[in-house]
Amino acid sequence: MHISEGVLSVPVIAAGWALAAGGLAAGLKRTRTEKLPETALVSAALFLASLVHVPLGPSSIHLTLLGLAGVLLGWSAVPALFIALLLQGLLFQFGGLLSLGVNTTVMGTAALTGCGVYRAMTPALRPNLRFLSAFTAGFAAVIAGTVLVCAALFFSDMELEATAALLFAANLPLAVVEGVMSAFIVAFLSKTVPRYVS
Repeated sequence: MHISEGVLSVPVIAAGWALAAGGLAAGLKRTRTEKLPETALVSAALFLASLVHVPLGPSSIHLTLLGLAGVLLGWSAVPALFIALLLQGLLFQFGGLLSLGVNTTVMGTAALTGCGVYRAMTPALRPNLRFLSAFTAGFAAVIAGTVLVCAALFFSDMELEATAALLFAANLPLAVVEGVMSAFIVAFLSKTVPRYVS
């Protein structure tokens, strides 16, 4: 879900940075000191997971783990994502520094969507069915992020409409994969360290 440099219009870049700044402020305010180790661990996992890109036409797809990040960290996922994206931009030129605000906004919103879905569904389910809410959180996070990427491309250049449509179609199977991964990881964590997913 990285948007490369030189693709977005100046108004979209500016809006992305403004929203990212607000999300970072909210995320940092809600990040407790004792939560820093797990925030750093999730940030490292996000950094590594999105390094493996599968080429797809003019774009590529990769694992995001955004739903899982939202489930584990809530608002703290936004600064965790920012750090992972900043390092990827500096070290590997994935995304970039100008598009960092939009990428943080897209991925942060996706993680918060996953968090919201998980927290809305989990109380209605028995503990042994918590994996269903984790699957839905992972799936919903990818869909939300994809919709926002498509919107950013559309508002930057209407000629990117075909690219946005292809990107959306390509991310549908990824949403299922992310949902399954989130379900397995949350099921494991609920048995080993339930405080992370409660």
